[in-house]
Amino acid sequence: MNIYVGNLSYQLSSEELREAFEAYGEVTSANVVSDRETGRSRGFGFVEMSNQSEGEAAIKALNGKDLKGREVRVNEARPRPPRDSHSRPPRRY
Repeated sequence: MNIYVGNLSYQLSSEELREAFEAYGEVTSANVVSDRETGRSRGFGFVEMSNQSEGEAAIKALNGKDLKGREVRVNEARPRPPRDSHSRPPRRY
């Protein structure tokens, strides 16, 4: 189960995010998304849990809870929409 975690503290590491979710089951991966240019956290991340029921328990338990001074939003991640290179309007020079 892929889980979105928003409103993260900019000081929270991927390892700390993993630890918060491990209390509810096996975490396959945990990643705080960072800005490509600055390397600074963008304030959200994703956690992958191997078991659906453990993931649902983690969402229920952690949504709205304080993690490092911020009230996090936790819910099931939605699939990324497909990227279509033709969807942009043409450039005008």
